[in-house]
Amino acid sequence: MERIETTILRNLIFDEEYSRKVIPFIEPDYFENKTEKIIFQEATQFIVKYDAAITIEALNIEIENRTDLTETEIKEARDTTKTFDDAPVDKQWLLDSTEKWCRDRAIYLALMESIALADGQDDKKGRDAIPSILSDALAVSFDNHVGHDYLEDYEERFESYHRKESRIKFDLELFNKITKGGLPNKTLNIALAGTGVGKSLFMCHHASSVLLEGKNVLYITLEMAEEKIAERIDANLLNVNIQNITELPKPMFESKVNNLTKKTQGTLIIKEYPTASAHSGHFKSLLNELALKKSFVPDIIFIDYLNICASSRYRTNNNVNSYSYIKAIAEELRGLAVEANVPIVSATQTTRSGYGSSDVDLTDTSESFGLPATADLMFALISTEELEALNQIMVKQLKNRYNDPTIYKRFVVGVDRAKMRLYDCEQQAQDDILDNKKDEEYNDEEKKPFKKSFAEFKF
Repeated sequence: MERIETTILRNLIFDEEYSRKVIPFIEPDYFENKTEKIIFQEATQFIVKYDAAITIEALNIEIENRTDLTETEIKEARDTTKTFDDAPVDKQWLLDSTEKWCRDRAIYLALMESIALADGQDDKKGRDAIPSILSDALAVSFDNHVGHDYLEDYEERFESYHRKESRIKFDLELFNKITKGGLPNKTLNIALAGTGVGKSLFMCHHASSVLLEGKNVLYITLEMAEEKIAERIDANLLNVNIQNITELPKPMFESKVNNLTKKTQGTLIIKEYPTASAHSGHFKSLLNELALKKSFVPDIIFIDYLNICASSRYRTNNNVNSYSYIKAIAEELRGLAVEANVPIVSATQTTRSGYGSSDVDLTDTSESFGLPATADLMFALISTEELEALNQIMVKQLKNRYNDPTIYKRFVVGVDRAKMRLYDCEQQAQDDILDNKKDEEYNDEEKKPFKKSFAEFKF
């Protein structure tokens, strides 16, 4: 039976269509046999240089012209090429088999490299690079899509205009309105807030609501312990004051959880990493591990929170400015969202000037102004003494790729901090502070009442 390496090499020579599809994805190091590696190198170099398939005769000449090979190596290469023929083979099987071989070889080489890193044999890379190396190997696949041909692909484009996009809905009316029905896949969505305002509360609430919709949720925490996040979600979903959860008798607690299980087909996984220790490479590895061990594929990912993630591009001890570092993290997380085909929800801190302010802008983004440039949706969560007295949090849109950000630019949601919940406010509460729909719709001041409690806010 012919080895897969031999099948690949002879079809590189005799099947030009096949060679053009697979050459971008095959690395010379995938070949264990030196002779086969030499044949691959010469064949691919010829194809790239002359944009044409190589013949056996030309291949042998190129090999003989190499000065770094011994006579024995040249003879072995010639003997190997003599066995090549143009016997037909099923093209789809060949492509599938080549892809599997590439992935298997990439994984093997990644494991060898990881072992070397674990032993401290690489001066340039540390052990923290291992998850990324393994993840890249697991992700090896053939992707021959080279772009959208505007004139030829009009039918595909027309269908996309009328295709209903999958979105993860909110249980909050105005969040659904500003996002046109929820968060699309392959997006990065950021909540901006000061310490204690409600970043984690917002993410825990949204994670809870998505779970109740029957979706799979992955919640990654780098700030609080898994148990603390679970406690907040317990308060939300079990309808219990967070201070009283520990006082629940076990039979009652079990009963509430069992009732919750009956209400949803979804799964919620909470994974804790030490602060500033994990990056997108670790998260990719986690996704692969969850798929393998638990058959779990998330519909949405929460990362609590962005600023305390690590970057796969930069070591934490490198002298990298905060702008570049945070921007890199944001770009890596958005790349993860695209690769995993899910929306990612995360958060960031305000600057000192933005903390406690009744108004927050993009300039109040802590550490990096590059973050808003990467995010698809970015909004501020604002809390003041007046708002807290009314059990409300103000939401201000900062960036929105889904909708016009001037529509519902500011609005309020109710907050029950004891049960870690958010809820829709009555319209009267919105009328007090909302840039409802568009400003030009409010020419008559009598239609837009204004409470004294908000009279000194700067919007």
